[in-house]
Amino acid sequence: MILHDYEFDAKYKKSVAYFSMEFAIHQALKIYSGGLGFLSGSHMRSAFDLRQNIVGVGILWSYGYYDQTRHEDRSLQAEFIRKHYYFLDDLGILTSVNIRGKDVAIKVFYLPPNIFGSAPLLLLTTDIPENDFLSRTITHKLYDSNEETRISQEIVLGIGGMRVLEKLKQKIDIYHMNEGHALPLVYEMYNKLKDMEEVKRHVVFTTHTPEDAGNETHNIGLLHSFGFFDGLDLETVRKITLMKDDTFNLTVGALRASKITNAVSQFHGEVANRMWKDCEGRSEITYITNAQNRRFWMDKGMRTALDDHEDYALTARKKHLKRLLFDEVADQTGKMFNPDVLTLVWARRFAEYKRPGLIKKDFERFVKMLENTKYPVQIIWAGKPYPFDTNAINTFNELIHISHKVKNMAVLIGYELELSRTLKYGSDVWLNTPRISREASGTSGMSASMNGSVHFSTNDGWHPEFAKHSCNSFTIPSASSTLSTEEQDVLDNKNMMDILENEIIPMYYNRPQNWTQIMKSAMNDILPAFDSGRMAHEYYIKMYDK
Repeated sequence: MILHDYEFDAKYKKSVAYFSMEFAIHQALKIYSGGLGFLSGSHMRSAFDLRQNIVGVGILWSYGYYDQTRHEDRSLQAEFIRKHYYFLDDLGILTSVNIRGKDVAIKVFYLPPNIFGSAPLLLLTTDIPENDFLSRTITHKLYDSNEETRISQEIVLGIGGMRVLEKLKQKIDIYHMNEGHALPLVYEMYNKLKDMEEVKRHVVFTTHTPEDAGNETHNIGLLHSFGFFDGLDLETVRKITLMKDDTFNLTVGALRASKITNAVSQFHGEVANRMWKDCEGRSEITYITNAQNRRFWMDKGMRTALDDHEDYALTARKKHLKRLLFDEVADQTGKMFNPDVLTLVWARRFAEYKRPGLIKKDFERFVKMLENTKYPVQIIWAGKPYPFDTNAINTFNELIHISHKVKNMAVLIGYELELSRTLKYGSDVWLNTPRISREASGTSGMSASMNGSVHFSTNDGWHPEFAKHSCNSFTIPSASSTLSTEEQDVLDNKNMMDILENEIIPMYYNRPQNWTQIMKSAMNDILPAFDSGRMAHEYYIKMYDK
């Protein structure tokens, strides 16, 4: 079957299957949770723009990740609502995988390139009448909290994805694992080729996070009993994976099964090479810095004003975009924000190491800033905690509770593609506060900078490759890694507030021309280096054709 409705550019004819647990292609297709999906979505858009021979392979999550609603007290409520998609094509293809000794049927749905302007997507589901109820639940929820369901999801993605491609008679040269979730595809290949070196010639791997939660581990016996290794006996598995103990790390498995691995920023490349320096048999770890798709993320009015060198038009367009964001704030919270007021936004996945509450660490100083009438500030939070992460949800709800008493502070729900774009369009400052070395890339600031939202960040992820302090962004000075996390948080908060109070806020109000220049520099410097066209091209040069 021909999946692409465009002719391939000669530079990108090598066929690639890009396996990812999530794709953020469009607001209407809710099969993503956060950064990994935003990244793969931009990759698929740029593959389309560049006419690359890539097909995405993912899972059609019946209930998506989760829907954010509110309880009566306005605190966060996680709801799981079944999704239906009438723009996907049922290809009439069925295949199966063996999970814990039982055949589970898989149906594939196809997202054509012309629907959302992306490389074609093949989305797998087990939620079909051919399966019993338990098998149907495998593809119900992205990142299901049940370990056995998670393992089953990875078997469906990896082995099921390979079998679907075979059924569709797709000749694939390179299998790209975006994170380790699709690792079972390697063992499906080994069963055919019987040679691990030959398998590696066709596999590349992207590692995304230094966090333990992102480097998934399971008991090797449990994985084997579920069919994760595609029927290989444990002795063979240990031999080809070099796993000597009973804890099987998916990232390590992927590092050893690929011809080359990439980290997702220059700094992350250094961190990843340190992390895995003692990993026997691993592939070389290079880096390809993540990026976001300009066509999707950049406001056309802002781009036109920038290209025309019309400062007045640029600031007028920004004020209009702020009003659109503030309509959403008013709708959700009943608060009327002012487009003439400096607006800070912290919006991304709620996780402890990202420190969503860092700005309020010195609460008295935080409140004093928000109560300043001479130099007023508005602040908005949004993001999705993992629905079963009690600490992250508590942090989210604490912010909501504080916001009840503060008229210029808002916490929004529904953080998906559209709200993310609205926040990037309408914010003046994009806050990014991870503990240094813990954020592999952090791409939200790229699409914010495309829209003149000035990145204010710790020196982590992609930021060091871009930032020129007070020229195109602002950087929170690094606290010593020898300090305790509590001491680092206190110092980072102090440094952050000092820059806000002494540099950012006074410039915005007293030197508006300087502020406009920083906005313009951010927009100019972000392109083309952090547009995903550069990234998608680099994958061919550094990974696929190598």
